[in-house]
Amino acid sequence: MIVDGNAPQAIAQAANTLAAGELVAFPTETVYGLGADAENDDAIANIFAAKGRPSDHPLIVHIANASLVVYFASSVPPFAHALMNAFWPGPLTLILPRRAGVAQASAGGQDSIGLRCPAHPVAQALLHACLNLSSGPVRGLAAPSANQFGRVSPTSAQHVLAEFAPQLLVLDGGACPVGIESAIVDCTRARPVLLRPGMLTAAQLERAAGVPVVPAKAYDPTAPRASGTLEAHYAPRAKLRLMDADALQSALDLLGKDGKAIAVYSRAILRCASAAVLCRRMPDDAGEVARQLFAVLREFDAAGVKLIWVEVPPDLPEWAGVRDRLQRAAAA
Repeated sequence: MIVDGNAPQAIAQAANTLAAGELVAFPTETVYGLGADAENDDAIANIFAAKGRPSDHPLIVHIANASLVVYFASSVPPFAHALMNAFWPGPLTLILPRRAGVAQASAGGQDSIGLRCPAHPVAQALLHACLNLSSGPVRGLAAPSANQFGRVSPTSAQHVLAEFAPQLLVLDGGACPVGIESAIVDCTRARPVLLRPGMLTAAQLERAAGVPVVPAKAYDPTAPRASGTLEAHYAPRAKLRLMDADALQSALDLLGKDGKAIAVYSRAILRCASAAVLCRRMPDDAGEVARQLFAVLREFDAAGVKLIWVEVPPDLPEWAGVRDRLQRAAAA
């Protein structure tokens, strides 16, 4: 059931639903999340069941403000404080040592926990309403993307409704303005480690942290498990293949007029002899591609294509988050 996320009565209804141990989908600036009380183990189990997600794959806990970090985390290094000050509320998740006895199921049983303070006004309204419930505060909402595990993330309320039963309460906050998931920085070690890129670049994170930010593959491979870091993820139903512009054009030339059930998403303007091939122009701006990427992949799936050919994004820092999502989608 989709309701207007800007309506105070809808926010109150959603907060009460969460306090009762049920699930609510809500928008963030990145993607829509499937939320539950982070400290209600039964509700957390319902998230894993609804998504078909392994229960040892940790969830990100969303909080209203940085003052709540000390409730969930046992320690916070100075560079983590600096990152919070620079980017919260915003599309950044920090992995911190988890305080004993708190949100163990949300953390997938790990002794670390992922925390994020979202900027979306609907998410903020919901998180504050949860803090002020007459029945007692819900201090954080565990909220992975509101889709089946491993599939394309939702960036609209309609995307969520297509994934789950119609009785799920979905707060509609419009299209997500960032469009891909948050960057994840591991702050459990002596130096910050970038586990998942987002639309915040490594250079931006490093400037704010005041210390070098280490790429995950260049550091200890025993990093904490984190959302969206499996090799295969974010996958449409169709098989996705990444190619450079020349390879794309060669593939289209080989198809000739016989091409069907194929979609193409490219920055280059390509020649295509078959009217049955579904072509979408990829913007030249990384931020705009991020905003539309998951919606485009869902559009291709809805059209029934079997193959999606995507031009490889530029190997530039601002494209790292988009490139990461496409590489994982192609690996599925």
